[in-house]
Amino acid sequence: VATFRKGVRAVQMVGRASEPGGREREDSITNRNMRNSTPIMGNSTATKQVNKVKPTINRCLNEAPNNPNSQFSNQRPTSRSTGGNNVNNNGVGLQVGIADDQAKDFDFEKTEMKYDSTGMFHWSPARNLEDCILDRNQAAMTVLNGHVVVCLFADPDSPLIGLRNLVMPLRASNFHYHELKHVVIVGAVDYIRREWKMLQNLPKISVLNGSPLSRADLRAVNVNLCDMCVILSAKVPSNDDPTLADKEAILASLNIKAMTFDDTIGVLSQDESGVVSANENLNSVSGPIVLQRRGSVYGANVPMITELVNDSNVQFLDQDDDDDPDTELYLTQPFACGTAFAVSVLDSLMSTTYFNQNALTLIRSLITGGATPELELILAEGAGLRGGYSTSDSLSNRDRCRVGQISLYDGPLAQFGEAGKYGDLFVAALKSYGMLCIGLYR
Repeated sequence: VATFRKGVRAVQMVGRASEPGGREREDSITNRNMRNSTPIMGNSTATKQVNKVKPTINRCLNEAPNNPNSQFSNQRPTSRSTGGNNVNNNGVGLQVGIADDQAKDFDFEKTEMKYDSTGMFHWSPARNLEDCILDRNQAAMTVLNGHVVVCLFADPDSPLIGLRNLVMPLRASNFHYHELKHVVIVGAVDYIRREWKMLQNLPKISVLNGSPLSRADLRAVNVNLCDMCVILSAKVPSNDDPTLADKEAILASLNIKAMTFDDTIGVLSQDESGVVSANENLNSVSGPIVLQRRGSVYGANVPMITELVNDSNVQFLDQDDDDDPDTELYLTQPFACGTAFAVSVLDSLMSTTYFNQNALTLIRSLITGGATPELELILAEGAGLRGGYSTSDSLSNRDRCRVGQISLYDGPLAQFGEAGKYGDLFVAALKSYGMLCIGLYR
């Protein structure tokens, strides 16, 4: 304990010393004291010294004139190793009393805040909406590929629908950063500005100020190359005819299905199924790793999901389907294929959760990989996601389950794609890869 106190006093004198000679003398005293300390207390001593000295160092840096880095020095944490020797994480010796994030070889990327304070979601510093807005020409020049298009119908005074709840699962930290899909919102920027406060800390979001009914805007965002097109409406239904509440969403869906796409959008060749392969050399904004993309020649092949207020309107989404208007929603083809989502499903989910509280936990785990009590508390406060520096505890939250689609035409499960049995696929995936098959997507 006496040795520790001597070391603290010596390091504090280093921070207060003004002349170079005094600083060098105190450095030698501190180095000698640290060498004489016992090996058992080495790790804890060094850690406590850094914590004790930090306020003194920051105070000296603030008082030093003409120091442009003083503001950032107060905010950046040290990445010093917890070992008792005076070396940084790269093995380079450091001057006593100076955190290695202020050394010349410091790599700020290693301590940059990339996740929220809980480690559950990817996080980025707040961005202005104007920096994320694309006009039609800019969107056309940006090679969007494998992204998510959100077609949003809303008036400037429409009630907020909570776009953060749609984007947050797509920013779960159990995905690597290059796996995050770029989200492009097509709609009125006046409405999106009201939602932006809850979206500004989520990465890879762009906004096109346009109309989801405009084919030019849809072509500009490469809707035929997207991984999913989500059609939403925030408009208040009219009391005169509630069935018209879904008219914009249904028209947008039918409009996309009636579109055709040619070679000007990077299509190489068309095969018999009407599905084409996109140019392999295209650079995607979604990340540095770009796989070969299969684009749709016909809008009917674009993956799409449409939100409906009234269940009965599902009959208008598929012109070729002759469903009886009185057919239950869950028996219709659009709902079974996942191209339609009705608000009434949430009523069923609420009833299910009331009788079995584990149902919501299961669904949340499948969608976002779960949640932590700290995250629930932060979201309940309404302040939005806060960034945090990565720790071993927060990074451990990234290691959780994730849901994905795996091809049966190639890859490790290709042997079951041709005349295989689902039971054999289920057992093999569970035993060999630790994967739980939920079902077949077709």
